[in-house]
Amino acid sequence: MKPITSVKAGAGKEFDFTAEDFSRVRKMIYQVAGISLAESKHEMVYSRLARRLRATGISNFQQYLDQLETAGDTSEWEAFTNALTTNLTSFFREHHHFPILAEHIKATKQPISIWCCASSTGEEPYSLAITACEAFGTLRPPVEIIATDIDTNVLATAANGVYPYDRIEKLPIEQKKKFFLKGTGAQQGLVRVRDDLRKLVTFKPLNLLANSWPVTGPFDAIFCRNVMIYFDKPTQANILKKFAPLMKPDGLLFAGHSENFLYATDAFRLRGKTVYELSRNVKAGA
Repeated sequence: MKPITSVKAGAGKEFDFTAEDFSRVRKMIYQVAGISLAESKHEMVYSRLARRLRATGISNFQQYLDQLETAGDTSEWEAFTNALTTNLTSFFREHHHFPILAEHIKATKQPISIWCCASSTGEEPYSLAITACEAFGTLRPPVEIIATDIDTNVLATAANGVYPYDRIEKLPIEQKKKFFLKGTGAQQGLVRVRDDLRKLVTFKPLNLLANSWPVTGPFDAIFCRNVMIYFDKPTQANILKKFAPLMKPDGLLFAGHSENFLYATDAFRLRGKTVYELSRNVKAGA
């Protein structure tokens, strides 16, 4: 493979972006968010961080990264992290998990607590809320959902609960009518999640790499889907180890379709298709 040298402004790029710059970015985002960027992400990193250079008025990547490391600007570290976070989601993504959740919470002692630890723009936690409402046949089910994400921008979108109509286009008509309000006038083409549904979800910023998390549990279910793929095995193992004491003894952990937690930890055992439960020898939460 031909090694990456640099992306030159004169080659159609606005800023020089050297192999050293890319290496520094990979190290920094790993340290702050645990994200392991592949070599193939060179162009993606340039594109996303070039926006930060324009926003800050800095003329080159080396200066931007130097300032980030030395100035300790919390808001710019947040912007840096947000820029490199991938947020791909949809309502009822990986649909097979939701009937499993419905059966689980109907058989669980109330009140019920669920943690969605990579909520992105909110489609997943609102899908959990819809599932709870339908499982109990009420807009006020005995369920609390904590939804967290490292990206503060997507959390703001999630809390607002407003989406283009095409985000819910494939949902059954009954769900559209019951759980969403259709925009009119200046809001035409948009929908908003109904207040009853929004009240079931609390959004909080959370970095899974942090030493402590602003969630307490114990949880009946944790949704950690399609986020572990960005972490290396030691990081995955550490996060999974911290999940275990936050779960109820019969709690379920939901993973993404391309994720396998068995190679990272022995704290969980596979219960079904990308659904895990605590191993018998692991101590759960209260």
